[in-house]
Amino acid sequence: MKATVIRIGNSRGVRIPKVLLAQCRLRDTVELEIEDGRLVIRPAERARYGWDDAFEKMAKHGDDTLLDQNSIAPTRWDESEWEW
Repeated sequence: MKATVIRIGNSRGVRIPKVLLAQCRLRDTVELEIEDGRLVIRPAERARYGWDDAFEKMAKHGDDTLLDQNSIAPTRWDESEWEW
C-alpha cells in the first residue's frame, strides 16, 4: 500500500488507514525508531509493562530477597537521630 507524505505545520505526516491501525494495534501513542534505514512504528508499551509477571517469577525462584541484608538492622544514626 502506498501513502502520501503530507505537510503538517513544519513537520510531515502520513495518514494510516484505520484497518492498518487496528491490525498493528496502534493507538494514540507510538514508538518510532529506525531499523536498517526503515522507519518502524510500534505501539507504545505501558510504563512498567510486565513487571507483575517478572516479580511473580522472582518470588517463585527466591530471587526477591534483599541483596544487602545488613541494611535491615538500624544504625546508630537511625536510633538516635531519625524522627518520624
